[in-house]
Amino acid sequence: MKVYNKLVRDRIPEIIEESGRTCKTRILDEDEYLEKLDEKLLEEVTEYLADKSLEEMADVLEVLQTISLARGYSLGELESVRKKKAEERGAFRDRIFLEYTE
Repeated sequence: MKVYNKLVRDRIPEIIEESGRTCKTRILDEDEYLEKLDEKLLEEVTEYLADKSLEEMADVLEVLQTISLARGYSLGELESVRKKKAEERGAFRDRIFLEYTE
């Protein structure tokens, strides 16, 4: 037996069972779901930082989108806020590193 105790993608139990293994799952309540999503975000960011792969970037994006929906925001709202901040304050594409102000 291997213990995971973590939030997994929706099809993971099905994939486990198709491989001939069994698993025990449960459905999280709203508060625990939000908490576990935050933990999953940290897990995915840590994995991205370790290997910088496109797959890990996609995992980070998936979790961020899911958090947005779970907190009651649409993906359109998330993108709208992102665009607005980019228009008002810029993005991060120009590689500007602020050393200090006086």
